[in-house]
Amino acid sequence: MGGFFGVVSKRDCLEDLYFGTDYHSHLGTNTGGIAIYDEESGLQREIHRIKKTPFRTKFEKIFEDFKGTSGIGCINDSEPQPLIIRSNLGTYALCVIGVINNKEDLINKYLSSGGGHHFATIDRGAVNTTELVAAMINQKDSFVEGILFASEVIEGTASILILKSDGHIIVARDKVGRLPVLVGKCEDGYAVALESFSYHKLGYEDIKELGPGEIGELSVDGYVELSAPHEKMRICSFLWSYYGYPTSTYEGVNVEMMRCRNGQIMARDEKLNGTLPKIDYVGGVPDSGTPHAIGYANESGVSFARPYIKYSPTWQRSFMPNTQSDRSRVAKMKQIPIYDLIEGKSLMMVDDSIVRGTQLKETAEFLYENKAKAVHMRSACPPIMYACKYLNFSRNTSDVDLITRRVIIELEGEDGLQYIDEYRDSNTDRGKRLRQTMCDKLGFDSLEFQTLQGLVESIGIEECKLCTYCWNGRE
Repeated sequence: MGGFFGVVSKRDCLEDLYFGTDYHSHLGTNTGGIAIYDEESGLQREIHRIKKTPFRTKFEKIFEDFKGTSGIGCINDSEPQPLIIRSNLGTYALCVIGVINNKEDLINKYLSSGGGHHFATIDRGAVNTTELVAAMINQKDSFVEGILFASEVIEGTASILILKSDGHIIVARDKVGRLPVLVGKCEDGYAVALESFSYHKLGYEDIKELGPGEIGELSVDGYVELSAPHEKMRICSFLWSYYGYPTSTYEGVNVEMMRCRNGQIMARDEKLNGTLPKIDYVGGVPDSGTPHAIGYANESGVSFARPYIKYSPTWQRSFMPNTQSDRSRVAKMKQIPIYDLIEGKSLMMVDDSIVRGTQLKETAEFLYENKAKAVHMRSACPPIMYACKYLNFSRNTSDVDLITRRVIIELEGEDGLQYIDEYRDSNTDRGKRLRQTMCDKLGFDSLEFQTLQGLVESIGIEECKLCTYCWNGRE
């Protein structure tokens, strides 16, 4: 994943750009970068790897070297950006958030024949996504035409920020609005961001949320719509259930409020179905599982508690290692138990989702090692059956990495995958077998998932406007 931030101002904007970009650090851990425009110096850029050092630490020296009245910044899990592009459209800086699934087709169709086109490569010879988007935009005679063309030919998702050589920013939300893009205003200028709280903390107030596929231009004089939004929207549901920041609001729905409501709906349905187990406490798997758990506790009437605390001062997400074994060790070291809330207690733990299941198995083992009587698990979203191909919210995850698919194949072989809809449903025999097998593998006393209907209800947006691909495979 990744996030971006942009600002245009009557004054020096470097401080706003620095903090606004940093407020997207929860969305990416690989690289960070900024590009800034100054009337005297033109476009300037700085990029750093942030895998082992947080964004603020890496970029704190920019105040000695840069100044400017407009800029864009990006934090992401993929290749370095923003890039500075010199083309038929002029010189500009470019950020792109999203995923392109047809890179090779685009290169072969539009760029391989004649013209001497070439690309710098990144790891293992892969083409930089941002550079490819720039090449698509440069096929046309204006930024708007180029962005519309890129949106048409790209299979995947691409939200775009362009910092032009006149200091204006062009912003484009991806064609079906899988990611949010919001605009804020203060007395000195305007900001644009994926996470709206990033500019709220800097003194900006909301003025606009771009529609799907909308293109606009920001200057100190305001926002001008360059291309109208599309009707079709498929905003990512996982924004609310997992990777969105709690203080953010997308399409009028706050993340924290949705998560609490989601937990309430899970507990409500379990009470109606008679499947609510006898438990002493409800706890959330830190951190994003916590508000789901608070909602569950409030509705179930069982006290909320934190049986263990995640030690984060020296184990921030940015410091997570690359290998699964090292990640597992770090995850275990971060878990600090509160023995009085674990020993002899029946616990209900609520997590935002279950992807591979590795860390949840270790969480169950950790709680039993500390003498828990029982550990029940609830997932705040439905069983994940399809790896995301639009945003890559979970890095390096394919269909075969998903614990649900591994269990289905274990139970029925590859033929079992044709019954995914049955496995999703806890009322079917296959659905019950899936849950029991996962309980046995992960060490829980019971396991259940939020239903898709319950998740959609908790968001409060029509299902036809939500992307639910990772749960039901529907595009």
